Amino acid sequence: MASLSDLSVFIAVAEQGSFVGAGRLLGVSASAVGKRISRLEGEMGMRLLQRSTRALALTAEGETVLRRGRSMLAEAEAMRAELERASRLPGGVLRLSLPPIGGVLIEPLAAFQLRYPDIALELDYSERNVDLIEEGFDAAIRVGEEDDGKLRSLLLPGFRRLIVAAPSYLARYGCPAHPEQLAQHRLIHYRSPNSGKLESWPLVDEDLPRALVCNSVHARLEFVLQGQGIACLPDVSIRRELDAGSLLPLLRSEEGERAPLRLLWPSSRGVSARLAVFLDFMRQQAASVCA
Repeated sequence: MASLSDLSVFIAVAEQGSFVGAGRLLGVSASAVGKRISRLEGEMGMRLLQRSTRALALTAEGETVLRRGRSMLAEAEAMRAELERASRLPGGVLRLSLPPIGGVLIEPLAAFQLRYPDIALELDYSERNVDLIEEGFDAAIRVGEEDDGKLRSLLLPGFRRLIVAAPSYLARYGCPAHPEQLAQHRLIHYRSPNSGKLESWPLVDEDLPRALVCNSVHARLEFVLQGQGIACLPDVSIRRELDAGSLLPLLRSEEGERAPLRLLWPSSRGVSARLAVFLDFMRQQAASVCA
């Protein structure tokens, strides 16, 4: 098997059209180039160049070696670059815009920092649709949003919206057996600070009564835990309460569809090393959940 070094010399000769031109490009003498070509031909047992006093021409075998040799060198360079990137852990600040949902992606973000300790995460929790390029964000994670052509996207597993209440509330007011019975209960609603609209509830299409309205997941959780009403909350925000039994899921809402999350990043600029490893990490996370 010919060495990659000799292949690179042969490709230089083919592209420059002469030993002199290849030697000038590689910084060696024409005679050194000729010796490398002779060694390559000897190792391969075939003539790759037709030589005359005026010009060089590729043989049919030389055409094949040129084509395949270019691919081999390109693959070798790609492998070298990948190994070099892997040997140097990326660093710097990775700015992410996230939805204001307590608990969302905490576990994968913590795992990412363990793997890449030199990358500092700057997390901005907001329902506002930030302009990634203008405001200097590397990426954003948004609920159920498609890209708009300026952004690339990756679909993440998402979360379920559960209808929940505290045992103390259910002991006082009873447990709704059907979605229609929610209209007879004290309901805690979420109003979007971005759009000003009330968030709809799963399982019901009609307007529901309002015992309390706020724009904070944390506040709604605290009111529900105090037995003040029934709320619809992301499952990622209430896992500990569900496990402890301080909140109970109602109406089999835990079997409902997931609200999708999308990871978005600009398509109009180069991807930094820290963003590249973050995207790869999140792809692996999404694949492991969906497997």
